Amino acid sequence: MGDSGCPGSGATEADRHLGGSENSCLLIDETSFQKKGESSVGVDRQWSGRLGKVENCQVAVFASLAQGPYSTLIDTRLYLPQKWIQDPERCRAAGVPESEVVFKSKADLAFEMVVQARQNGVRFRWVGVDGGYGKEPAFLRRLEDYGEVFVADVHKDQQIYLEDPAPCVPEKNGRGKKPTRLQAQNASQRVDAWAAAQPPELWQKVAVRPGTKGEVRVEALHRRVWLWDGREEKARLWHLVVIREVSSPETIKYVLSNAPKETSLERLVQMQRQRFWIERSFEDGKSDSGLADYQVRSWRAWHHHMALVMMAMLFMLEEKLSHKQSHPLLSCSDIEVLLAHFLPRRDVTVEEVVRQMEARHLARQKAIESAYRRQPRADAG
Repeated sequence: MGDSGCPGSGATEADRHLGGSENSCLLIDETSFQKKGESSVGVDRQWSGRLGKVENCQVAVFASLAQGPYSTLIDTRLYLPQKWIQDPERCRAAGVPESEVVFKSKADLAFEMVVQARQNGVRFRWVGVDGGYGKEPAFLRRLEDYGEVFVADVHKDQQIYLEDPAPCVPEKNGRGKKPTRLQAQNASQRVDAWAAAQPPELWQKVAVRPGTKGEVRVEALHRRVWLWDGREEKARLWHLVVIREVSSPETIKYVLSNAPKETSLERLVQMQRQRFWIERSFEDGKSDSGLADYQVRSWRAWHHHMALVMMAMLFMLEEKLSHKQSHPLLSCSDIEVLLAHFLPRRDVTVEEVVRQMEARHLARQKAIESAYRRQPRADAG
């Protein structure tokens, strides 16, 4: 594999199982790995979404290919904070390639993975992201300009226009300099303000998917709205979808999508709800595939570990798909238990167990003796 990302063959194999369907999607999200010390590549005191606070950790952006209830991680990019980029010597010590010692936002890393997936021939119909990426308007425009359909959560203060703002440079009026900046011809408003003003009868019930506790249903609003960044000559006309939980009406998601105009509200809601499966990928990866179980510090070792984890997760996916008729509830945890029982083990005898223990003790003793030899003598000098 290269110095970043995951082997194209793994993504291609995942695509063979999950790509090419109307429901195939590429989901982007990040996760963190709590660490001690300052030597692990990319570690810093930064926001950890998993912990819900600023913590000393590494953060990586991942791409997961999903179709229906099946998903698997196919690519990743390690985020390097500004503090690392501004310290080339520290990067060199951690083995970061010179070409990577340049600041890239998490949205930049996400876009890199979308491009890489297309280059690897991965077939997906849309890109799904949460509010951490949806709040970056340049990222969404970049996806659209690249020809991708996206479904993106946005924050409640997202500004929208209910009519085309038709940006233009106003005529000079009276004294002063001639205007040079584009201005909108009507006012924008926040998505939460628009949603709060809608009458109750406009909310529609939408079935999302079968769940373990019955069918998952939500209530949703839909409208076509314009988005303008204050610089482009034309505003973008996208879908706005507002989704609230039936059992918890105060839990609301605001969603933008550039899907075709004729896309139904039901379809847009189902596309947005597919993001659930990358969270499941993280859960399976950390619980059953060793995603967070590493003690490496360098750039290359970190990427090698992640590649091995993705290979293990691809195996898990293939096992679930091959047994979905006979065991539709087969989980990664089930597979791990089965492997532990059926795989042959070398330490099947007491003698072998003792031999392995003595080998570990010998190595440990050598390390102790080496440490004593390196320690300065108290009476030296």
